[in-house]
Amino acid sequence: MSTTTSHTSEPDGPAEGPSRPARLIQNEATTEIPVHLLFRDDPDPAPVPLRPAVVGRRQGTGEQPRLRRPAVTPKSPVPQVDPDLVERPARVLPGAAGVLAGACGTAGCVATSWWAGVLPPLALEALRLPAYAGAGLGPAQWAAYAGAGALGLFGLGGLARGRTGRAWVLGLFGRYRGTVRRSGLLWINPLLLRRRVDVRLRHWRSEPVPAADAGGVTLRVVVLVVWRVRDTARAVLGVEDHETYLRECVEAALARVPVEMPGGPRGAGEAAGETLTRLVAVDAAPVGLEVFSVQPVRVEYAPEIAAAMHRRRIAALDARHRASVLTSVVDSVEDTVTRLTTRGLVELDDYERKALVKDLTVAFCAGRGETTP
Repeated sequence: MSTTTSHTSEPDGPAEGPSRPARLIQNEATTEIPVHLLFRDDPDPAPVPLRPAVVGRRQGTGEQPRLRRPAVTPKSPVPQVDPDLVERPARVLPGAAGVLAGACGTAGCVATSWWAGVLPPLALEALRLPAYAGAGLGPAQWAAYAGAGALGLFGLGGLARGRTGRAWVLGLFGRYRGTVRRSGLLWINPLLLRRRVDVRLRHWRSEPVPAADAGGVTLRVVVLVVWRVRDTARAVLGVEDHETYLRECVEAALARVPVEMPGGPRGAGEAAGETLTRLVAVDAAPVGLEVFSVQPVRVEYAPEIAAAMHRRRIAALDARHRASVLTSVVDSVEDTVTRLTTRGLVELDDYERKALVKDLTVAFCAGRGETTP
């Protein structure tokens, strides 16, 4: 929109003479400035709000559209997990400490029973303890029973057997206390809540998952995922079920990546597998899962369109086979006719050449088990 300024004032009364010339550019909108504002004596004239003087393109004016920068596609947000939730080793003791504590507690209970005089005679003979009338069960004896029993239960109740490829995630009152990856006999605080996690390299073969090819045809894909738990704290406490989360990540990746049927372009399956692996690995990394490979192992059409696509595929294969056979027949006929005429075995005019080509075509097609066109 341009701005037009006049430097002469119009006289009072109606103006005589030719009418005002038309605008040169019909699709421009102009803004006129009142003339009396240009000759005012005020030191600080009041500003007059004007619209921006920009010529806007209108539809149907024949102007070429301006190229715009391509819009930047926002990346999908990465799931965030508590940054303080990171796997760390838990404090555990060798199993011998728990066995020793349990033995001490058992021995304390036996000694207290002998002290109170309630130990059976058979036990006295087996343990070779001297006979003692006993002081009876008083407060001191009950306190000794409580201490020895607590020591024995605390020692024996904390015994655990660690296995290779398995780990325990420990928690106390909802707070993460560490992870145990050691093997052998261990002693773990019995007050801690234990959750066993499989940290071995695992293979998961999915059930048929909905997907689509590059043309939007509905498919059913079975994928093989190679993965393991890298951070046990995030895998157990960061999500409700890490296996279900991994399954949903695979389904989400298949919804974004087109998968080709077997027999498609060479390398399409490998490219789809690499893309799926990258997407699932990025989605599963924040929850402590390490994904090594996501490969489609079986691709088939959805049941509702399987019959139609099967007929379409057979028709395409048949057309391709017929085209190859026809090309081979034409090449053979051309080579035969060329050799006959080049070596001077026959002299043919146009009519005879056409008849010979027709007869040779029929013969070659019959020899290949095809019907003549």
